Amino acid sequence: MPANAALSTKVERVVGAATAKQLTTWRIETVGDLLRHLPRRYFAGHETSDLASLVPGEEAAVMAVVLGVRPHEFAGAKGRTPTSRLEVTITDGTSELDLTFFGKMHHVRYWAGQLPRGARGIFAGKVGTFRDRLQLTNPDYVVLDEQGTVIGGAQRNQSLAQVGHGGLIGLYPASRKLPTWRVAECVQLALDSVGELEDPLPTPVREALGVPDLMTALRGVHQPQSRDEVEPARRRLVLDEALAMQVTMALRRAEAAAQPAVPRPRRDDGLLADFDADLPFTLTAGQRQVGEEIFADLAREVPMQRLLQGEVGSGKTLVALRAMLAVVDAGGQAALLAPTEVLASQHLATLQRMLGDRAAGGTLSAAEHATGVVLLTGSMSTAQKREAMLAAASGQAGIVVGTHALLSEKVQFADLGLVVVDEQHRFGVEQRSALAAKASSRPHLLVMTATPIPRSVAMTVFGDLETSTLSELPGGRAEVSTVVVDENAHPGWVQRAWQRVAEEATTGRQAFVVCSRISESDRSAEAVAVDVDETTAPPRTVEDLHAELSAGPLSGLSVEVVHGQLPPEQKDATMARFAAGETDVVVATTVVEVGVDVPNASVMVVSDADRFGISQLHQLRGRIGRGQHPGVCLLLTTAEPGSDARARLDAVAATRDGFALADVDLEQRREGNVLGSRQSGARSSLRLLQVIQHADEIALARQVAEAWVATAGPDDPVLSDLRAQIELLAEPEWLERT
Repeated sequence: MPANAALSTKVERVVGAATAKQLTTWRIETVGDLLRHLPRRYFAGHETSDLASLVPGEEAAVMAVVLGVRPHEFAGAKGRTPTSRLEVTITDGTSELDLTFFGKMHHVRYWAGQLPRGARGIFAGKVGTFRDRLQLTNPDYVVLDEQGTVIGGAQRNQSLAQVGHGGLIGLYPASRKLPTWRVAECVQLALDSVGELEDPLPTPVREALGVPDLMTALRGVHQPQSRDEVEPARRRLVLDEALAMQVTMALRRAEAAAQPAVPRPRRDDGLLADFDADLPFTLTAGQRQVGEEIFADLAREVPMQRLLQGEVGSGKTLVALRAMLAVVDAGGQAALLAPTEVLASQHLATLQRMLGDRAAGGTLSAAEHATGVVLLTGSMSTAQKREAMLAAASGQAGIVVGTHALLSEKVQFADLGLVVVDEQHRFGVEQRSALAAKASSRPHLLVMTATPIPRSVAMTVFGDLETSTLSELPGGRAEVSTVVVDENAHPGWVQRAWQRVAEEATTGRQAFVVCSRISESDRSAEAVAVDVDETTAPPRTVEDLHAELSAGPLSGLSVEVVHGQLPPEQKDATMARFAAGETDVVVATTVVEVGVDVPNASVMVVSDADRFGISQLHQLRGRIGRGQHPGVCLLLTTAEPGSDARARLDAVAATRDGFALADVDLEQRREGNVLGSRQSGARSSLRLLQVIQHADEIALARQVAEAWVATAGPDDPVLSDLRAQIELLAEPEWLERT
């Protein structure tokens, strides 16, 4: 049977509608989903679980031996049937767990007969506590013989006996309504329904990956006869997911390479050379190396597809500007796409400051080598938009900076040669393509991110791009220290934090204060909440904290607010005053997370810091220490020591190495959260692939996918069909979002 047809069958056709509804707990909708719902662990008939690892509140399935049985009968009220209970203690040889069954006396006698001292079984239920001891109340169970065959139980099930016949018993992720042996039965029905699947992978591809065929893998994870079968089988299914991504990315790269691009070779006597000659500092070795990589790409007849990642403050904007100037020298234009109006305006100001009169092309004040630099955003007046669009369409503007407004059908370019996308994770493939479609031939693409990305993630989310990395910070940057302010243990430290802000202001420095919400009613995209318990006190808001600080500890200072709900002109004016040193403190949301450059700022206070992710905190900290003045970042929190939230803050305080923090961030947020856009809490569409643990598998899949696509060609119908089958098996829905 073809794999795609069998695996796409709705699971309710195999297990029934009622059971299918229960399986949606694990996002299981098809037979393929169910067959990728793998056991957490395996036991032979003579093994036991580790009872000491159980956690109250969790659903658990354990294999253990009955240590003791104690029936109890109670006299009921007059006219009522007596009630009884059975207390059973099970053990793994070291730890114990209590089981309590309630029912009529004949039920108790039946259970006691099935669970004599020394009986071995699997027991499933929700872990609770009673008198400081862990217990399961009315658990489901099956009793096993030494070979793992079911010989009795509350839920006698022949399919579990088949799973355990002479081999291993798999304990599946389960729930109260679907205990592990019921899940095993569903899997058995799914295996029966698919029969002998055709493998979607050709033999040469399987050999290159070093994996068994699909049916061998499925039987190896669900019906292993020995532990030696499990790992190769599981590896096959992991590589299916990795290969699904890498085939898609390889096809994207092949499709991009097949489209011609206008070469934009660097000139030795143009705007770029003039700009470089006037730089007041020396480029870092990393900036020079990455610059050469980009210039080599721009000179080719195929479009550049490059990701530029770098530490906060590593000079990505400078590298991107030099690339844009090279394209302008070659007769083309460059578009810089930013995710927010604040960031777009900041980019415009930065480019104009760096270029000086070289950004005044078309005016009397222009330098000998100059070009026009214009801004286009949605909030601009009709006249301002018309002027900017005319400059872009006529070619007068060599560099056009903008937000999503650049994607409008009305925006045209004379000769768009380079698209620079800042903060790539906020834009999708379709948005990139919409901007690229404005060029007569495919433009070169440079994607920037200030969030350091582990290599394994770069190969997945950005797998269609070549990667350049800036890890070296330019000289002259000041040191920044980070302190976690525990408001519970040291309430006085909060007032000391505001005193520090005031002290810095009296010496001429400035400060950011960041909150997770604008107001109590704020539910905007700016509002941040990461792993926050529902019982946590409400966070401080921008509006409340601004009022509190202005009337209290910062009453003698100029304190303003910035957030995304303000009119754009008001935001821009506020940030302009702050950049000019006219404002001492801005109380803001995460609109200041990236791109804001105020070298005089030396303090960053993050209120309710436990509501932010690691990457956000690292970005926020990067707003200070950008000049000659040492900085301090104060993370205010009520998170308890030892909690995940506190671990995030401690990790940020321990290092300024963004790449080290990226690994910690990935471990805490889980793969699906990184591949998507949320900071935390989202479920991954990947079932088995873990981008930290499986970096080698991802690299191997990339190599095999490259060779496969190069051999078959992107338009090969067999490859297209196989790609569809692999995507069906691996369910990589996130590919549409990246």
